[in-house]
Amino acid sequence: MSYDYKSEATAPIGNMNTIRTVVVTGIGVVTPIGTGKEAFWQGLIEGRSGVGRVDDLIDLQEVGAKIGAYNRDFDPLRFMDKKRVRRLGRSSQMALAAAKLALEESRLDLNSANLDRMGVVIGTGIGNIEALTENYDILLQKGAGRVSPFFVPMFMPNAVVGEISIEWGLRGPNYGTVSACASSNHAIGLAADAIRYGYADVMVTGGTESVTQPLTFAGFDQMGALSRRNDAPERASRPFDRDRDGFVVGEGAGILMLESLEHARARGAYVYAELASIGMTADAGHITAPDEQGEGARKAMLMALERAGVRPEEVDYINAHGTATPLGDVSETRAIKRLFGAHAYKLTVSSTKSQIGHLLGAAGAVEAIATLMALDRGMLPPTMNLEHPDPECDLDYIPNKARPAKVRVALSNSFGFGGHNSAILLRKI
Repeated sequence: MSYDYKSEATAPIGNMNTIRTVVVTGIGVVTPIGTGKEAFWQGLIEGRSGVGRVDDLIDLQEVGAKIGAYNRDFDPLRFMDKKRVRRLGRSSQMALAAAKLALEESRLDLNSANLDRMGVVIGTGIGNIEALTENYDILLQKGAGRVSPFFVPMFMPNAVVGEISIEWGLRGPNYGTVSACASSNHAIGLAADAIRYGYADVMVTGGTESVTQPLTFAGFDQMGALSRRNDAPERASRPFDRDRDGFVVGEGAGILMLESLEHARARGAYVYAELASIGMTADAGHITAPDEQGEGARKAMLMALERAGVRPEEVDYINAHGTATPLGDVSETRAIKRLFGAHAYKLTVSSTKSQIGHLLGAAGAVEAIATLMALDRGMLPPTMNLEHPDPECDLDYIPNKARPAKVRVALSNSFGFGGHNSAILLRKI
């Protein structure tokens, strides 16, 4: 018997020749300084630190860095039942929680929505690494017969994308992005393009990461990438400061609801801002170190500006990648100065990693949320712990105290091991 594909009901695919405006209508976030956008935002503008000792959680006896930014208050049972918690890794739990918060805030009625026109793109750098380490220990100690049948679907980096799709029956574009610390910026940019070019009307997008494991800490520490300011954890993440000594591992998830402007207006949704464009480049130079002059970063920001039709002098604020690594902060500063020229000293820059640490694959999404909130609330988050500015980092980094400011156009930068550079441009409507 042959299958009559013509009898299959299909959703309209939209006009592929029309480039649509993409907007943000919902925010969900889980961070070391709070779960939910209000708790996160309040923590940011108050200058609160989410960094502390984590050697009570994991065995770091032989690891030099013993600090991290961990969300000790996150309770997955607020967002899902016990059965779901048991079969999801922590990063997937956080992303599902953030997605629920974002969907609730968007007030999108899924009962009347066209689920064929709703998709999911989520970025993560590593995935649920605890599933790998725990099941490998089981394999060695107890044998293959005791390895969990949930190991593979728990560990795979795209697990959370499938989980979110299944949770709400979203049948549009569905995939994960893995590009180290640029992962969620890439996810957001590609999700926006799915709407912009007609593949979907609504996208759930962002990033998630939780790697609080001895193996991860040991690896980063052996590279010399982590701060060892163990006696003063809250002062350890020091972007652009002369005395910075590396980044602090953080965890969290950030999820955005993206819609076409037409779709959002038709249902009366609140619009935070336009997600106008993304710039994406590669350094093609070194697997971990950025280009010293920031050429790839400069080109990524320039691409974002050109795609959005924005002049450099129109940019008001940059949420920097700003990891507090010796080379990274100088490289990003050089990129900004080379692109913006004299305007570099008029715009404002800050790094929220000074408070929440480096969320790796989730960093771009959570920092995009911080940027959106800055546009929405007219307040810029500070760069904490900036006490002794590096002479080579001589821009206005909003040191140590939030600042009121009217912001219309902002960039959010994320760069990753592998030479990945990304910059997303957000604009008030």
